Amino acid sequence: MHSGARVCHELVHTHAHQERQCGHGRGHQQQRPGALHPQQKIFDLKPRYFLNSASRPLWFTVEHTPVLILGGIPEEKVILVSDTNFKDYSLVELSIDSCWVGSFYCPQSNFTATIYDTIALESTLFIRQNQLVYYFTGNYSTLLEKNHSSERWVRVLADECIKKLCPEFFPSNGSEYIMAITTGKQEGYLYLGTITDGRVSFQMLPKQRPVCVVLQGTQAAANCSIIWSLYISSDRKLLMLVEEPQPTKKKFSLVTYELDTDVLSIFYIIPEFIPDARGLQFLMFLGSESYTTTLMDPKGLFYNPYNHLLFIWGNFLLQSHSNENFIYLADFPKELTIKYLVNSYRGDIAVVTENEEIWYLVEGTYRLYKLFPSRGWDVLISLNAMKMSSLYTQNETMVTLFYEDNRLYQLMFLMNKQQQSKLVKRVVPVEKLLMYQQVNNQRTLVQQAQLGAQPTLSFKNLCPFSVMRIRDLPNPQIYTRQERYQALPPRVLERSGFHNKNSLAVYQGLVYYLLWLHSRYHKPYADPVHDSTWRWWKNKKQDQHYYFYLASNWRTKANAHLDMSSYEKIYNLKPKYELPERIFLDKGTSYTFSLFLTHAGEFIKSDLQFGYSSKLQSEVGLGVVLADPKCIDVTVKEQVLINRNSVFFWITLSDKSVCFDQGISGHHLLKTSMVVRVVDSAGYCFQDTKLGPRMQGNLMVPVFIGCPPGKRLAFDITYTLGYNRLMNKHYYNCVKVDPEMPCFLFRDVFYPFFLIQDLVTGDSGSFQGSYVLKVVGGGPSMEEVRDYSEEEIFRFNSPQDKTNSLIWTTKNTTTEDMAFNIRSHQSPGISWLCQENSPCHDTIPNSIFSPEFYFRLLVSNKGVDKSTYCDYQLTFVLHVHGLPLSPKRAFFILMVSASVFISLVVLYIIVLLLMPFMVMGCSKIRWKINNLIASESFYSSYISSSGDFIRSKARGNVNTKIMPKMSVLMRV
Repeated sequence: MHSGARVCHELVHTHAHQERQCGHGRGHQQQRPGALHPQQKIFDLKPRYFLNSASRPLWFTVEHTPVLILGGIPEEKVILVSDTNFKDYSLVELSIDSCWVGSFYCPQSNFTATIYDTIALESTLFIRQNQLVYYFTGNYSTLLEKNHSSERWVRVLADECIKKLCPEFFPSNGSEYIMAITTGKQEGYLYLGTITDGRVSFQMLPKQRPVCVVLQGTQAAANCSIIWSLYISSDRKLLMLVEEPQPTKKKFSLVTYELDTDVLSIFYIIPEFIPDARGLQFLMFLGSESYTTTLMDPKGLFYNPYNHLLFIWGNFLLQSHSNENFIYLADFPKELTIKYLVNSYRGDIAVVTENEEIWYLVEGTYRLYKLFPSRGWDVLISLNAMKMSSLYTQNETMVTLFYEDNRLYQLMFLMNKQQQSKLVKRVVPVEKLLMYQQVNNQRTLVQQAQLGAQPTLSFKNLCPFSVMRIRDLPNPQIYTRQERYQALPPRVLERSGFHNKNSLAVYQGLVYYLLWLHSRYHKPYADPVHDSTWRWWKNKKQDQHYYFYLASNWRTKANAHLDMSSYEKIYNLKPKYELPERIFLDKGTSYTFSLFLTHAGEFIKSDLQFGYSSKLQSEVGLGVVLADPKCIDVTVKEQVLINRNSVFFWITLSDKSVCFDQGISGHHLLKTSMVVRVVDSAGYCFQDTKLGPRMQGNLMVPVFIGCPPGKRLAFDITYTLGYNRLMNKHYYNCVKVDPEMPCFLFRDVFYPFFLIQDLVTGDSGSFQGSYVLKVVGGGPSMEEVRDYSEEEIFRFNSPQDKTNSLIWTTKNTTTEDMAFNIRSHQSPGISWLCQENSPCHDTIPNSIFSPEFYFRLLVSNKGVDKSTYCDYQLTFVLHVHGLPLSPKRAFFILMVSASVFISLVVLYIIVLLLMPFMVMGCSKIRWKINNLIASESFYSSYISSSGDFIRSKARGNVNTKIMPKMSVLMRV
């Protein structure tokens, strides 16, 4: 078949009742969206979807995935979608291509519509059908839409034959990762996918040569295949399980690939046969062990980034603590084959086999416990049948197995006797199952001391202690770095007291606004209270009692009352007598707690010398396992309490200040862990709680080394203003006062101070470390502020500048390259220069007031502060007024001012000298004007009087003529 040809199959869906075809031609070999047929949500849960089908792994990014997806439904392009961890779910049929990338370079195999290898990331969903890979980017509502969701499924790696997708369960440096293993023409390569903010990109690795080359030692490509791959983001390396066929056998190896150096190397060669443990629980490979005749058949890899445990699994289980020496766990039977592993990342591992058996392992130990099927499971089923529980039926199928909140859950397909089916999420009670199995192992026959007495049945407590208490715990927020808010619903002013749509809408809006304030709180100028809710109520607190009065008298307009004190940030959260979920350690910090163990029997012994107790020893052993002993240290102090038959351990975990440089708050953290384990307690010690029994004796805590989240650097404007007023003996603000940005006078020495604000605990203190201050931007107004280039930043701030461009100067030490000044809270003040070639030189004032300039300052402690792991960076704008003018402009203004003044003086003198003559002339002119006005008025009055006399005479003649006529008319 031609390499560009594609074999396409027509698939008729029983739900859609329509034929779907794939496209042809070269245009489909690029990245393109899936078929644009409508995708529909399936409401009918048919038994053939899950009944008697094999379970499948649930892969997702731990603690970051908002939506979970699950495929594996036989011969259906349907996925199971849930945003509630399968408390509820949706079945969605995907209308994607049904193409088969078949050619002479792509191996042929059975075609199926089943979707495999579903992986849910924080921003993207990935699926594989046959050898095609699709991803979806959007939101949950769009995923369920009928008309638009199919357009969001994008096909990638269209020219490649993908046989498997491998997940990476943890994000790193703001990105998520996925691996696509190829087959066919690209055998021996894989694609590393990087997902950043929803943008997907793939890179083929290794870059220069396939993995097979390192196995053969030649440049020619060998016949090998990658079975599984892991990406260890902290080391930026790939760990690949490679199969190399031999004439009579198969050879399996672990191969590492360094992304930064492009180096391939053989990490470990897996033995050909399963070793013979000879009754031992575990066996370390030292080269002298004997082997059985059963071949090792590895299927996959698993790596825990917290404790650095590496597992190789197949029809065996190998465990490595140091990634160098491997230990064979002999409790797992070689007749079974592992299908997938599930890890809680808190010290628990669940193993699912090909025949759906469930095994349990405590990480760091060597004994495996069979949970299903087992005697303990039979007891559990019997007890739930007596309770008539709806979570257990005789006809059930496990869909998947996963951990949530450190508890093991099953997603089960149940069918009752009435042939009614449903999907349920139920807890796997690991502790109960282990307790039920212990009953069979605790029975012992005790021979009585009396002669002829019969042996009695006794149950031995296999747990080395009876009570375990964790005490002296510090407040958890400083170590867990979880910010907490209190947001109570409004009080409803209705007779019924029930909430309505209006009150619920008000509450939803308040919570949304609170979250918006939380996300937007990044003020460079430190508030008196660094709480996002402080500015919400600060202007209304004085009227709090008035609003309460209105609500008490039912006079609130919205029929709902908000208590301002019920919306606040919580800083004083108390511990709950258990270790925190995680611990963040900054440079040189420590975490301390105590462990109190009590036993009902005698478990304390003493060494007696000459009748005196010289040393007290406890039968209880405590061990602390550190994943990175080079980075963290632990000290354990033991105290035996004879009168209480107890042992008290004081444990301190501290950072060694050697394994981390500097990083942004909450980023680039080093993952490690601490395990506190009581010897011989794994699987035997339990504590009764409200939620049921809980395993004791094995405490695993993830530890993050680096800059903890929630810490930031802020400009301490309050203390800066007070100290500057004290040192300069005065303070002059701008004429137009801005309360958010006070001004500083140019000729005064500037003394800046900064705060370290802990947004989690509410602590705030002066920054005591070293830092570098730079002017990185500026302008004569806020609208004209611009960022400077790297060259300009050097010229404006460096003491080495020779171009007469410095903006400021001080008496400080400098960095190693002598480029910039190093400052601290004890450093002398800053003197403003604004030299000739600086941007603030010769600033033209915009008004009659003195010139102003806005400096954008960058404060960073990176590379100069050795007291913390935090790379603090703060950028803020400083308003400076009273800038001096340049000499040329000042001389010009002086000359212009002097000229104007002299001109005015000369004009004044001239006016004084010419004033008498001007007055005399003005008098003459006024006399003449008055004469002209008088003569003109006389002439005009004479003319007007003459005209009046003539008009009156003419009016008399007319009247005499009219009167006779009127008399004649009267007579008629």
